[in-house]
Amino acid sequence: MTAVAAASRQPTDWGHPRLAQRLRRRHRSERLFRAIGLSALVVAVGFLALLLGTMLKDGVSGFVQTQARIDTTLDPATLELSADRSPEALASANYLAVYLRDVRESLGQDGVRIASINGWTELRRRVLEDPGLVGQRLTLWVPVRSEVDQYAKGRIDVGADPTLAPIRPEQVRAYARLEAEGRIRKAFNRTFLSAADSTSPESAGIRGAFVGSLLTILVTLALAFPVGVLAAIYLEEFAPKNRWTDLIEVSINNLAAVPSIIFGLLGLAVFLNTMGLPRSAPLVGGMTLALMTLPVIVIAARAAIKAVPPSIREAALGIGASRLQTVFQHVAPLALPGILTGTIIGVARALGETAPLLMVGMRAFIVDAPRGFTDPATVLPVQIFLWSDDVNRGFVEKTSAAILVLLAFLLAINAVAVYLRNRYERKW
Repeated sequence: MTAVAAASRQPTDWGHPRLAQRLRRRHRSERLFRAIGLSALVVAVGFLALLLGTMLKDGVSGFVQTQARIDTTLDPATLELSADRSPEALASANYLAVYLRDVRESLGQDGVRIASINGWTELRRRVLEDPGLVGQRLTLWVPVRSEVDQYAKGRIDVGADPTLAPIRPEQVRAYARLEAEGRIRKAFNRTFLSAADSTSPESAGIRGAFVGSLLTILVTLALAFPVGVLAAIYLEEFAPKNRWTDLIEVSINNLAAVPSIIFGLLGLAVFLNTMGLPRSAPLVGGMTLALMTLPVIVIAARAAIKAVPPSIREAALGIGASRLQTVFQHVAPLALPGILTGTIIGVARALGETAPLLMVGMRAFIVDAPRGFTDPATVLPVQIFLWSDDVNRGFVEKTSAAILVLLAFLLAINAVAVYLRNRYERKW
């Protein structure tokens, strides 16, 4: 009966009005879906371009510094140096007196309102690098004050009433005079990359926060990677399938979605209050971020291990390999690209975290880069947070410039993840 009915069925009339209406409706739905998808893509790219444009507009100038030229004579008497030329004696010399004297001589009486008060540190750096400069005369380019720098970059408008501007009228006149004399220039801001935090925007840099971020991420990676990978291997390859392992899997999935500040509270309670570890240290920050990153690494590693075809395991076991040899000599190497990709993405997420590190005290004012894992330190996201809360206009461009550095760091880490995935990924 079925064959007879099929044989007697009339061919489809593609020109029928009802069928044509259905086709038009289907094509209209497809075009609408494509338009919505394209619109969503355009909106996402637009917001990204707006973010990057804003950061570039405010941050690029942070890599440029306005400097003033002074001529200085490093006479031992003013430096209060004796015949001792040891590094300790040179480091403790009275550079400030020499600096203030030569600023007035080179830039005029209003020079102290133009040149940064911290410019003497550049003088000390030069002498420590070359002690033979003592007694010599040299030319030195020093940063100007923050308000003068912002005025030189066009970020301060004096307006009709100069008394209301952040910069004083005498500073404006002195700057115009020195610029006409050729004693003002704009140069690459090495201080931003080589100095630590400071209360003066012209002297503030990200070196301390950058080193703190590196030390913190090293601790995070050293703890979270081996523990996470081994836990994933055990759960996927060796753990019995019962309600306890199901409970562990559910707990790991839930931990991956826990707000980061909860891990900060956990680090505060366990590492600081219970274990008594040093506050504001990269060791504590790294351990806290390791707790947060661990579930992400476990989930990514389990997915990568599960993606290895069962035939690999069966072939290894068939030629006499033990269960342990099969996993660590065959399965794990094939799953390594996925494991590394998930790990790097998890670490990149940890690098941008602020809330858990605030809870363990890594928001201290650090004037030098940490030398070890237990020294006081801060990290780039926290440094950005602190600068963004400052009312001084000079820190606005510092904040944006630091964001650009952090974004470049994150993009570099994600680029490494993409390279590893494309380089070692196997197609099954």
